[in-house]
Amino acid sequence: MKLAVVTGASSGIGAATALQLAQAGFDVLACARRADRLAEVASRHERITAVELDVTSDASVAALVARIGDRPVHLVVANAGGAFDANSVVGADIERWQHTFEVNVLGALRTIKALHDALLRSGDGHIIVTTSTAGHVVYETGGSYTAAKHAEHAMVATLRLELAGEPIRVTEIAPGMVQTDEFALNRFAGDSAKAGKVYEGVAEPLTAADVADTIVWSATRPSHVNVDLLVVRPLAQAAQHKVVRTL
Repeated sequence: MKLAVVTGASSGIGAATALQLAQAGFDVLACARRADRLAEVASRHERITAVELDVTSDASVAALVARIGDRPVHLVVANAGGAFDANSVVGADIERWQHTFEVNVLGALRTIKALHDALLRSGDGHIIVTTSTAGHVVYETGGSYTAAKHAEHAMVATLRLELAGEPIRVTEIAPGMVQTDEFALNRFAGDSAKAGKVYEGVAEPLTAADVADTIVWSATRPSHVNVDLLVVRPLAQAAQHKVVRTL
């Protein structure tokens, strides 16, 4: 049975990905900080196992590696991330920027670095990193997040070059507008009115399940097929600044 590790799996895209991978036949380690949320995710399918993980902690990532032991890992979905402010660059909170990079960039780096040997052991490994269209186009008051996602995009592209010749595929999934329970709330410090404005008038933003579907599709292609980059947006979003709203 193939083993998949999914980070940021307590909600949103990560939780949906864990479920869809389990349904596709993977054994899934659903990893995140919030044990209560993870337990609920794990209850959805017998192939999902909840594992507490903080991707910003070297010790926590080392504990995950120890738990896996000598078992080969076929798939790592480095999904943990988020936006944590909506300030201008000159109005930046440096600690928020540091946290954004710690979770999005260094969190993915820690996970990938730690599980590289386990991926090699599988003889058919795959790294999928959830970035964002924010890693390709910038926008106002998104500096910390767009900078982090651009860095993550660059890291994935570099990794693909460096792993060429190894039996490990490297894929970047870059979603556009996705409506989840927490993403916009975290960006606006829990202000539900501001969070709601992001999606106001948009008929059908992407859902977490939509993005999970692209991850599982990429992961289940034949071993010789590498999906380098998959950009997915809702029909209402033609570009970062072009969103159709019916108000």
